[in-house]
Amino acid sequence: MTPAPTLSALAAGVGVFAALAGPLAAHLQLLSPYTAFRTFALGIFTGSLLGVALGLWALLRTWNQPDAVGRPWAWAGLLTGAVLLLAMALAGASAAKVPPIHDITTNPKNPPEFVQALEAEDNRGRNLTYPHGDSKTPKRQQEAYPDLKPIGYPAAPEEAFAKARDTAEALGWAILALDPAAGRLEATQTSRLFRFVDDIVIRVRKDEDGSGSIVDLRSTSRDGISDLGANARRIRQFREALIGN
Repeated sequence: MTPAPTLSALAAGVGVFAALAGPLAAHLQLLSPYTAFRTFALGIFTGSLLGVALGLWALLRTWNQPDAVGRPWAWAGLLTGAVLLLAMALAGASAAKVPPIHDITTNPKNPPEFVQALEAEDNRGRNLTYPHGDSKTPKRQQEAYPDLKPIGYPAAPEEAFAKARDTAEALGWAILALDPAAGRLEATQTSRLFRFVDDIVIRVRKDEDGSGSIVDLRSTSRDGISDLGANARRIRQFREALIGN
């Protein structure tokens, strides 16, 4: 019997290990979130693909030998690898439904600007001017998230700012800066799985007729090209919590 069955199971085991080790390495800060994610994805893909290929090859070679030594290992590698590949395919299909952008705002023509975020170590040397040098971002955002627009709030800016602060805190954002005079709030939110950090800025201004306020948000990811829709979801969650729709 060839070593293919055992190698198949071991390869699939590498995929399972990567699925567990990637997030753990990010949580323990052994790897940066982006490196941990890349290790996670590459490990799962390579291990599961080899597990399926080697398992299938071993099973085909012993097709007429159902009691052959190692067939259970081949089945284990094949099935485990197939499940991991299916999970990756479903994740990829979900990612393909959103545009490859990671800087989202309610006001592309006049987005809120980051101030405190520039001081973060991960942002040192980065240009946080909207839209991060990608001129296609505003158009792609409009096509994918046409509902994201400046948020009207029926109260004076002072009250609207206080409500925005309370809403951000209720959503679990880490508040970094509060400037009521400028109507600016900055915060971050960290993802649970890989500890990706996204920067958020809120701007509150008086509306045109002076009877209420306009609240604008901008949410941007520090890593990657696509945010998988996370920033748009965050803005919608804030909007819903702030005004209820």
